[in-house]
Amino acid sequence: MGLAKMTSSGSVAASWLRPITAGAAPQLTRAGQLGYAARRLGELVQGRPPGITGHQWSTAQRECFDQVVCAADSGRPVFAVQVAPPAPAGSAARRVERMTSTVCAAVGLPVLRVESSTLRGADHSRRLVEYVIDARSYAAGSAPETGYAVGFREIVGRLPDGRSGPVNDLGALARAAAVEAYVERRLADPIVRGLHVHWTDGPAEGWSWVEVRPGRCLLERVELFAQRFSCGVDPGQLAEDLATVAVGERLRDLDAVEPALVDRDELRGRVRQLAARRDEFDGGFAFDHLCAD
Repeated sequence: MGLAKMTSSGSVAASWLRPITAGAAPQLTRAGQLGYAARRLGELVQGRPPGITGHQWSTAQRECFDQVVCAADSGRPVFAVQVAPPAPAGSAARRVERMTSTVCAAVGLPVLRVESSTLRGADHSRRLVEYVIDARSYAAGSAPETGYAVGFREIVGRLPDGRSGPVNDLGALARAAAVEAYVERRLADPIVRGLHVHWTDGPAEGWSWVEVRPGRCLLERVELFAQRFSCGVDPGQLAEDLATVAVGERLRDLDAVEPALVDRDELRGRVRQLAARRDEFDGGFAFDHLCAD
């Protein structure tokens, strides 16, 4: 059977995507969708699409996604998630990333890519997929006519430490761990702070930090590329929450490994430099105070 032609709406671009109907069992089942771990792009596409060069195709098809989410009824890929360390500008890894993005756009595969020096696909991608599926399902059922005014990230409930707060904050466990570390005198301040921005025509960026020594902070930064994909929550907030998760990961080894810390005044300077670029943001600039009064 030949591949369907592209319509003006682009709705049949998904005809290039190959259903996952056999092989390993799905790693997760959620809201009518199945999640499969470690799938190469070449396994998901039926052939080289028009407009893609041989070099782009041969390079991109070898790229592996940490999670691929498919419709349970058809097995057709719905979106893919990749968690990777940031690559230097102009590097071979960055060129591969661009070619992969081009191929995914050509075949109609939405991709959520997270760049972090600390987070790892094997450890964090499944929880991220579960979160995004839930957020997207909630957003789909909370249109204005339904009367739901509270966003998924803003739902308040009981947190792991017993306090009341946003139950859909991915960084909640890390925030609770920071309080425990402060009580144990391993941190100078118990509050995990952060900021997030969304660059116009670019990624969302989240920062998160905690003061480990007086005037010295542990800082994590995450970039989130939502390529033809809606996260169900504000992507900037999601990037910041993921940066907080990364802070929590580093707090685990706080005693075993002396962390690389950033001077608080230097951090203030970086935030001011970022704020000075407001005209490059798609939306506002959200951040916490750098230190308690």
